[in-house]
Amino acid sequence: MPHKARYALLTVEEMARADHMTISSGIPGAVLMEAAGLAVTRHITGRYDQGRTLVLCGPGNNGGDGFVIARHLKMAGWPVDLALMGQKSDLVGDAAIMANIWANLPGAKILPLTPDVMTDHILVVDAIFGAGLSRPIEGPAADLIEKINRSGSKVVAVDVPSGIEGNSGQIRNMGIRAASTVTFFRKKPGHLLFPGREYCGTIEVADIGIPARSLQEIKPETYRNDPAIWLDDFPFPKKAGHKYDRGRGVVISGGPATGGAARLAARAALRIGAGLVSIACPDDAAVPHASCLTAVMIKPFDGSDNINNLLKDDRLNCWCAGPGGGVTEQTKSHILKILAAGRQCVIDADGLSVFQDQPEAFFQAIGKSRVTPILTPHDGEFARLFPDLGHRNLGYNKLSSARKAAVRAGAVIILKGPDTVIASPDGRAVINENAPPTLATAGSGDVLAGICLGLLAQGMNGFSAASAAVWIHAAAAAAFGPGLISEDIEGQIPEVLRCLAKKQHGL
Repeated sequence: MPHKARYALLTVEEMARADHMTISSGIPGAVLMEAAGLAVTRHITGRYDQGRTLVLCGPGNNGGDGFVIARHLKMAGWPVDLALMGQKSDLVGDAAIMANIWANLPGAKILPLTPDVMTDHILVVDAIFGAGLSRPIEGPAADLIEKINRSGSKVVAVDVPSGIEGNSGQIRNMGIRAASTVTFFRKKPGHLLFPGREYCGTIEVADIGIPARSLQEIKPETYRNDPAIWLDDFPFPKKAGHKYDRGRGVVISGGPATGGAARLAARAALRIGAGLVSIACPDDAAVPHASCLTAVMIKPFDGSDNINNLLKDDRLNCWCAGPGGGVTEQTKSHILKILAAGRQCVIDADGLSVFQDQPEAFFQAIGKSRVTPILTPHDGEFARLFPDLGHRNLGYNKLSSARKAAVRAGAVIILKGPDTVIASPDGRAVINENAPPTLATAGSGDVLAGICLGLLAQGMNGFSAASAAVWIHAAAAAAFGPGLISEDIEGQIPEVLRCLAKKQHGL
């Protein structure tokens, strides 16, 4: 776990616990606040040109950080204005201490935080609200934020931009768009989840003296997706290995007009290292597949036999259903038979949509299967399977929704997007952050499903396989660069694997 600790994401509540444990160990809160403010000051002076700066302070500890920042900038010779939401006399604790120190500096003033305070400032420091904001921003604060966002001034946010909820990344009616954000000890989920991620700009994590050992007590269950999380489980080929040791994956295809999705998945499964990969398809799709594939085998089935005979072969240990399969009763039948046979599987695309009217029956079938499949929904498919957890619901939190869905379905959930969340039924979750925007292209999800299939076939556990697949998929797309189409992703996988092998050996 120590090598994973740097990738932990802490909720607002967990970060408060880390603060409390540090203070209880003998480090005063004022010392932490001073360190936080100094870290932001160093960030500012190292990145931005000196000029007239406005520090906006809220009524809590975030505002206390702002008083420290203003003081250090002023001492460094920067022209600084400071505005406070509320009255100085209402401040308590460490924030009150820092406000008094500021007020005693020669020439220091505390202006009221109103829209009029923003004039010709070239830099704004946002220390109004912290990550735990639980109410919408309204009134003068909302007017000020709108004015700042229109002004063209650079904004540095303390912890998270005001208006962004730290656990979900959701906007509380109005949010400041920052050029950069300085947070402390560890990032929060809201730094990685959209739309908050887009509002944060460049993020710096500052060390302010909170000991890493506090994570041992907190036991975070959310991490940034990184090879450090799953590389120890990755199925690199063994010197004495054999192709039959590396699993046999099967992708079920639809008819001849929709076979491209299955081919994308099958080739990706083979490329990621599965020993053998087959496409199971209707008879009339066999020739189109055979004309496009070489190393992938073709296994036709007829209407009466369906896939029953193939499922009798225990060597076919992992299956992928859904890509290009069609939202049909046959697709539903295939998936229920795979689950009834106790086969590990990846269920994607049409394989998810086909259960939109009977999600509970789907989840019951998963429960009876005694396997933990990987489900790969995008937002729309997720909302159809889990209508009470979808992104259009009030108070939506992508991370918590994916977690709840994983428990309900008894499956590993890959909730796709620019901020893909991978959640396990046991509560673990990772948020992916390396996906380039070029991945938003037709067929890329089929490739991802195939990578998952290939890793599962090789014996990787579902959560690690899903996390690795998402990261590799994104890294391969980024390696290709602009102009990406889904067929290009597979060709970049070998270079990603080479880099992972070097990382595993510490090179």
